Amino acid sequence: MYTLEDLQNARKREDLINIARSKNYKIEKQINYLRYESTLRKLQAEMVDLQQWIMDQKMRVAVIFEGRDAAGKGGSIKRFTEHLNPRSMRVVALNKPTEVERGQWYFRRYIKELPNPGEIVFFDRSWYNRAVVEPVMGFCDQEQYDEFMVQVPEFEHMLYEDGVKVIKFWFSISKQEQIKRFNARLASPLKRWKFSPVDKEGQKLWDKYTKYKEQMFAYTHTNFSPWIIIKTNDKKTARLESMRYVLSRFDYPGKENAGTSLFPDPNVVMRYYRNVKQIDV
Repeated sequence: MYTLEDLQNARKREDLINIARSKNYKIEKQINYLRYESTLRKLQAEMVDLQQWIMDQKMRVAVIFEGRDAAGKGGSIKRFTEHLNPRSMRVVALNKPTEVERGQWYFRRYIKELPNPGEIVFFDRSWYNRAVVEPVMGFCDQEQYDEFMVQVPEFEHMLYEDGVKVIKFWFSISKQEQIKRFNARLASPLKRWKFSPVDKEGQKLWDKYTKYKEQMFAYTHTNFSPWIIIKTNDKKTARLESMRYVLSRFDYPGKENAGTSLFPDPNVVMRYYRNVKQIDV
């Protein structure tokens, strides 16, 4: 611990760091966290600027977060949206379809959630439920799955032609990290609500999830709507790099004056291709 004399002699943060190192205090974890917080604030400020430009340009932007349970989708969305104007931003996390919705065209309930002009919509899971979760858990039949896989590239091409900017993230997590996060959820009264029986089955059905995930990539990764894989075993890095990717996709005013790099790390963020090395296989 710092002594009163240490604190009196310190004038800057660097002084505290030098004192700690001279006394062999282990502070690397704290330093890394401060660096993360500093970079996060700068990227969030850029997101505010980007949002204002999207509003001015009347653009429509949808950012899709997909991935296995506990991959960090919700935490990343929280950091994306924390300081944005709620009047031109929405987070969409739909419950299971109602009886009426089950009788409608599958995409209908998602179409009404698409962004309006000048708006960013963040999808915490999306129509891609039918590509992975539903067939794995038996929530749809083979005919429904096959129909979806044929229609989804056409649906996304219509969005592309109509000017909707869609960014599709797959948050990739290893099996070991997933069970570690499940256990952490169960141990925390503030996070226990996130755990469900479907999560528990996810570990048992890991290989089946992998099969359907790979099929999803093969059928729905296109030039106009590619899949972007984010390695998420390190939550904080995944948050920063996914924000960098979104910011890198737009040429908004003042971008060149950002106080941090807006280029995503290619070791963390990568466009899907068949030979890409994944961690959730």
